[in-house]
Amino acid sequence: MARGSPCGGEIRARFAGRPLLMAGMVGSNRGWIESPYVACPAGASELAAAIRWVEAGAVGIVPGVSLTGGRMDVMRGEEVQALGALALGAIGPDALICHPGTHAKWIAMAAGRIESFRTMMTGELFALLCKHSILGPQLDAPVSADDSFREGAAAGLAGADLLSSLFEIRARHVLGHDGRHGASYASGLLIGSDVRAGLRLHKQGPVGLVGRSDLRALYAASLAMAGHDVIEVDGADAFVAGMHLLTERL
Repeated sequence: MARGSPCGGEIRARFAGRPLLMAGMVGSNRGWIESPYVACPAGASELAAAIRWVEAGAVGIVPGVSLTGGRMDVMRGEEVQALGALALGAIGPDALICHPGTHAKWIAMAAGRIESFRTMMTGELFALLCKHSILGPQLDAPVSADDSFREGAAAGLAGADLLSSLFEIRARHVLGHDGRHGASYASGLLIGSDVRAGLRLHKQGPVGLVGRSDLRALYAASLAMAGHDVIEVDGADAFVAGMHLLTERL
C-alpha cells in the first residue's frame, strides 16, 4: 500500500508506531513489489532480515522461500504459516507440515527452520479438470470424504497411474457405470497421490496440517489411510502467529 492510500493510512493510524508487514503473492513478480526469495534452510531470523522495506521501518514485504541445487521450488506465504504453527506450540521444531491448497506444500522443519519443501499442484489441477476438461460434467458436485473419495485416495496412495485413472471417470460414465461420486473420487485420487509423494519428506511424529478446515479434513482422511496421525492448525491463526514472530525479530 502506498502512503496516502485510504486503507494504508487507516491501518497506520490504528496501529501507530508498529510496522505493517505483508506476505504471500503481494511480494511475487506478479504482485505489488517483488521481494526476493530466501534460500533454505530458513527460519524467522533469516526471513526478518530479508524483509523488503517499501517504507523504512514502516511498510515491509516478507520474502518467500526457495529451494535450489538439484530440485527447485518456491513458496510465498506458507513459510509464515509454518513458522506460526511452530510459534503456537502446535507442532515441534522437527515436524513435517502439510499445507493443502491450490499449490499444496509439504514442509520439512529442522530445529525450527524450513529445511526443505515440495509443492504439489493438486488444487489447481483439480480446478482445471472441473472447468476445462472433458471430465467437467462428472465433477460438478461438492467433494466430501465419502466412500468414493476414499476409493480414489486408496488408489493414489498405492501409486495408481494418475492419468489413466482420471480418464476412467469418463469411461465409466460413457459405459453407464457411474456408481462412484466422480468429484470425490477425482479429488481423492489427486490427494492420495499428493500425500504419497509428500510423505517422502516424513519425519517421526504426526503430520502438521495447516490451512482451511475443509481441506484439512480431506488430507486428514488420506493421511489416516496412510497410517499417519495429524495435528490440525487453522491457517489464519498460524499466519497471525507467524507475523507476530517476525515482528519480534525486527
